Amino acid sequence: MFVNPVRHITFDAHDPYKVAEFWSAVTGFPIHPDDEPGDDEILLEPGQPNVPGLLFIRVPDAKSVKNRVHLDIQPATGTRDETVERLVGLGARVVDDRRAEDGVLGWVVLADPEGNELCIERSAAERSASA
Repeated sequence: MFVNPVRHITFDAHDPYKVAEFWSAVTGFPIHPDDEPGDDEILLEPGQPNVPGLLFIRVPDAKSVKNRVHLDIQPATGTRDETVERLVGLGARVVDDRRAEDGVLGWVVLADPEGNELCIERSAAERSASA
């Protein structure tokens, strides 16, 4: 049986709790019950075996360049475009719109409230419908 060796995916943040709240809304992973605003480390726990948690750690440095690693998000419900709209409403901003003119292919690059990039792809239902 394969065991995923990745325990956490870690994000640097000025305000770990604020960024964790955003990513909790993206992933549905809850904030660890012992973590509070003002803590230097905030953990989102997936609640599933072999799925890494997301860890947000306070750092003094500002983000200054494009991420070298980012998460690609496939909505579990709804559409890519609905997810983009929802996340922008939660504080994300559109960095690059890579959707094709026909609206079928492509993705949207967003930045979370502290500038970490993520891509929103089409949902599995959207992929099946266009296959």
